[in-house]
Amino acid sequence: MSTNNIWKINGQPMTNTIKRIWERFLIIISQLKRQVNMNVVTVNQFFKTSLSKSDVMVESILKNELIRQTTSVNLIASENLVSRAVLEAQNNVFINKCAEGYPGCRYYGGCMFADELERVAIARAKHLFKCEYANVQPHSGSQMNQAVMLALLSPGDTIMEMDLKCGEHLTHESAENRFGIWFKSVSYGVNPETGLIDMNEVLNVAIRHRPKLIIVGTASYPRTIDWKAFRRVADIVDSFLLADISHVAGLIVTGLQPSPIDHCDVVTTTTHKSLRGPHGGLILSNKQELFNRLSNTVFPGLQDGPMMNIIAAKAVAFLEAQQDGYRIWAKSVIENAKAMVERFKTKKIDIVSNGTDNHLVMIDLKNLELTDKQVTSWLDRCYITTNKNIIPNDLLSTNTTSGLRLSTCACTSRGLKKKDFERIADMIADILLEIKDKDKVSLPLETKTRMEVLDLADKYPICYSV
Repeated sequence: MSTNNIWKINGQPMTNTIKRIWERFLIIISQLKRQVNMNVVTVNQFFKTSLSKSDVMVESILKNELIRQTTSVNLIASENLVSRAVLEAQNNVFINKCAEGYPGCRYYGGCMFADELERVAIARAKHLFKCEYANVQPHSGSQMNQAVMLALLSPGDTIMEMDLKCGEHLTHESAENRFGIWFKSVSYGVNPETGLIDMNEVLNVAIRHRPKLIIVGTASYPRTIDWKAFRRVADIVDSFLLADISHVAGLIVTGLQPSPIDHCDVVTTTTHKSLRGPHGGLILSNKQELFNRLSNTVFPGLQDGPMMNIIAAKAVAFLEAQQDGYRIWAKSVIENAKAMVERFKTKKIDIVSNGTDNHLVMIDLKNLELTDKQVTSWLDRCYITTNKNIIPNDLLSTNTTSGLRLSTCACTSRGLKKKDFERIADMIADILLEIKDKDKVSLPLETKTRMEVLDLADKYPICYSV
């Protein structure tokens, strides 16, 4: 076979990437032949020693965490379960690679496959969210939002976002976040009677303070957001508009919630909540000049090299979110949340906004005269994992709240059905009512609840391994 024909497949020239892979394959074959001829295979023990042999303590912690996840009911809104494919994609050889920069413009050599991987992740994100530009590099939700603020604002500028008590996230410019020191923050709330965003208040606050940036998107608002209405307000006061859809991104890409892409200057989302991917962030936009500023702020302005192994897992999650099965899952997430709400109502448990349009179920503990610390510790003892949350009209602090935030994402990923969520709602309601009456959970109810949870856990196993 002639030299020219080596670089052809079915008579067609190889691409440069395939050519490089073929060259390396020939080198590996040559090395293996030499090893066989020598009848000696020498491999550094560094590559052969497993975790079970090198670090028993860490392995034990990992096994215990797997047992905890497997034997409990996870209702935490910021968590989900990833597929085996996402888990495998995150644990890959790109953990060894430094790839500072962007595809085609790196600061290190050997980035040809890093470029290819990041381009795949970007293309899938753009297709999934139906947008022009995507940056897949942010390490976290906090950093993606900080990048937007640094790109669009100057110190002292005003930011407007939802009040923390009404559902805002800490990264949206609260006093607890470092950016609360750099920028002036004003907030809008919800109607105290309905628990819904009051767009008249939004407009009045915007006109009064003329913010440079309006942030829309929450950590605990269970209702649909009117992106068009916020766009009108932003245009009136000449403000940038940022949508943080971290909690509902998976519902948006499936068409079960309206998309902000065509109405906002920038959209951000984490990838580990309803998107069912690894922990990380994502920045989206349809405006090229603005997106270039954002990307320059992510790197080199805010963080250094991307975590390429995490980007691999993001790419897999983006592909999974395009499948029919994912939409079925997302639809079940909403149906299961609504089922829990109705069950709580039958037990006379108050629900913030009296319902839900997404995966969130916000319980109001005020009328029960309970605090989160009383409730979450007892639920933990019964193998039900939840988290506290401040709610509208809450008279308590963020450390001791009157709210309990539940989500159906993780358990729906596990396979639980509507009747299972109704059963869980009954368990929680029984515990809340007993704490109200007795200031504790009796041993019989605690034992009964544990057995019911373990029964559900056994019915819907988590098939991971350490």
